[in-house]
Amino acid sequence: QVQLVESGGGLVQPGGSLRLSCAASGFTFSNYAMSWYRQAPGKERELVATITNYGERRIYLDSVKGRFTISRDNAEKTVYLQMNSLKSEDTAVYYCRGNGNWGQGTQVTVSS
Repeated sequence: QVQLVESGGGLVQPGGSLRLSCAASGFTFSNYAMSWYRQAPGKERELVATITNYGERRIYLDSVKGRFTISRDNAEKTVYLQMNSLKSEDTAVYYCRGNGNWGQGTQVTVSS
């Protein structure tokens, strides 16, 4: 059974940082690219970042380039999203995706 479990969301002030984690189980993690998506209220879900199987390539949404970093630890079967210089427009539910499956999401709220 494939499971993706996100953690690390919360409330942070503008300019602050958060690190999201997504723990995977039920499939061979290193065989798959992994992605983070987000969905803000009233908006469509959008792709934030993708990392290839061994981290050799990373792709980012233009609005997060230079602020967010996606990484992975294949031994721990975990993918991370380091988010720095957070802005109010980053407020959303963040989802992990891999092997065609979604996690349950974790709320990130950027507000003073």
